Amino acid sequence: MITKIIAHRGASALAPENTMAAFKLAYEQGAEGIETDVHLTKDDIPVLIHDEHVKRTTNSTGYIKDYTFDQLKQLDAGSWFSVKYAGSAIISLEEFLIWIKDKALCLNIELKNNKIDYKNLENIVYEMVSHYQLLNRTTLSTFNRNSVERLKPFNGNIGVALLTSKRSKNLVSYTKELGANAIHIKYRLLNQLFIDKCHQEKMAVRVYTINKPAHMARCFKMSCDGIFTDVPHKALQYQELFKHKPT
Repeated sequence: MITKIIAHRGASALAPENTMAAFKLAYEQGAEGIETDVHLTKDDIPVLIHDEHVKRTTNSTGYIKDYTFDQLKQLDAGSWFSVKYAGSAIISLEEFLIWIKDKALCLNIELKNNKIDYKNLENIVYEMVSHYQLLNRTTLSTFNRNSVERLKPFNGNIGVALLTSKRSKNLVSYTKELGANAIHIKYRLLNQLFIDKCHQEKMAVRVYTINKPAHMARCFKMSCDGIFTDVPHKALQYQELFKHKPT
């Protein structure tokens, strides 16, 4: 199995995370997929940003849920990273889906509802992905177990992943019972027995956030389905080296 290289918030080591600049750079570098994060605005528009609060990655303060989309569009989401990206905007999920539609990329959308459980976030995101006919190459992931259960009716049409950083004896069976068809784990949970068990249950395993060459090599060796990385260009280089490494 070839492990997919998925750009974590885009090429986020080289451009401001979750902006069009980071997504475009990841695509240009050859990433096979893009991971991004979704929150809901005051007017129920899904937007791409990691934190519940705008303080870390914009020139303002306050919670996403208290802004309308038009208000968010006025913020600078690039200067915090570099003056080169001054004026970069927070974008909507719809803008992103329009951009990605004609590109051969898989898509992971993390629903950021583990701290603020946005009402109808699952349905809003699912319907938008369906509208742009991207269901067959999209996975919706979340740390929120209740959200995974709410996604269960969509399981046959789209990837549904439980995100976790916690060890659990029965994690594979528990995840399956919740209604997910994939598990996204923190690197420290990785072991071959776990990977094999997931694959026996026809469950994809992807690992976050993989930036070190040794960690990448271990994921490749264990046949993980995908890795989320801030440095997709480096991951692709190491993957190529791994493919040609003598066994």
